Amino acid sequence: MAGLGPGRGHSALSEINVTPFVDVMLVLLIIFMVTAPMLQQGIDVDLPETTSQPLKLREEPLVLTVKKDGSYHIARQQVPAEELEAKLTAILEGIDDRDVYLRADEEAPYGTVVKAMAAARRAGAESLGIVTEPE
Repeated sequence: MAGLGPGRGHSALSEINVTPFVDVMLVLLIIFMVTAPMLQQGIDVDLPETTSQPLKLREEPLVLTVKKDGSYHIARQQVPAEELEAKLTAILEGIDDRDVYLRADEEAPYGTVVKAMAAARRAGAESLGIVTEPE
């Protein structure tokens, strides 16, 4: 047995077995793929009902509507064409957010819609957005 020393015949294994590591990583990947959509949707809860008023965090946007008969409406109130610019000016002076959203019926006369846009610009609207329905 003189020839069988610790260094002869048996060498140390220097390779790392990555199979268990790969298995664990695949299991973690599947777990994250399943749980990620749940984290974005949130949890459904039944909230208690109270009699208190909800907090008003932001003013409602100013919506200017042109109906197909050519009539103008600001925040669901009909406004005559000759008073449109004056009403918009008075409203925009009292609010910080000077954005106006234009809702026009697709059958509304083009000239009526353009007049509403011009009146909003002259009244001091900083931006004018056009509200549409997705196709």
